[in-house]
Amino acid sequence: MTFSLAPTLAGFAFGLSLIVAIGAQNAFVLRQGIERRHVLAVVAVCAVSDILLIGAGIAGAGFIVDSAPGLLKFAYWGGAAFLICYGLLSARRAYRPTSLTTEHTPDPARIGTAIVTACALTWLNPHVYLDTVVLLGSVAATYDTARVWFGVGAATASIVWFTALGFGARLLRPAFSKPSAWRILDGAIAAFMLALGATLVAQAVNS
Repeated sequence: MTFSLAPTLAGFAFGLSLIVAIGAQNAFVLRQGIERRHVLAVVAVCAVSDILLIGAGIAGAGFIVDSAPGLLKFAYWGGAAFLICYGLLSARRAYRPTSLTTEHTPDPARIGTAIVTACALTWLNPHVYLDTVVLLGSVAATYDTARVWFGVGAATASIVWFTALGFGARLLRPAFSKPSAWRILDGAIAAFMLALGATLVAQAVNS
């Protein structure tokens, strides 16, 4: 299988745009990093969980496309609609930014509790299945034989993000406690989502 740079970079950017939104999982990783409690274990659990979910999305979408190629056009339109809606929601968050707080996130003292909490925040979140298995898998399917590299890029984004968030938390906390920082971040996510959604619309029309 020949390495393909463009799908890998697209997967990395897409995966990163999905994972950096404010959420309970990120807040928990941030707090663990700030307090330097079991950071490696928590980062590993979150990253490995994402890799498994991304792999499931890539494999499932690939099987569906291979067995019913006619569904590819549906994937274009469905992915485009979701991306555009997601982009508009990100734009709304950028217009009305919030600050990240960690006061009410779990505070485990033992590594077992930290791991269980990280697993719960990942696997019990219904949005993670929509984002990684359904949405990311559908977008990856549009890359046909290069969809594996799209998944590799998305998985790499998860590893990079959780590592940076967990181990760089002391540096990130002052910045992300300000609404203006989330305004910039959500604005960038909105721009990427809308641009990718427009690209899928163009591909659907031309397919």
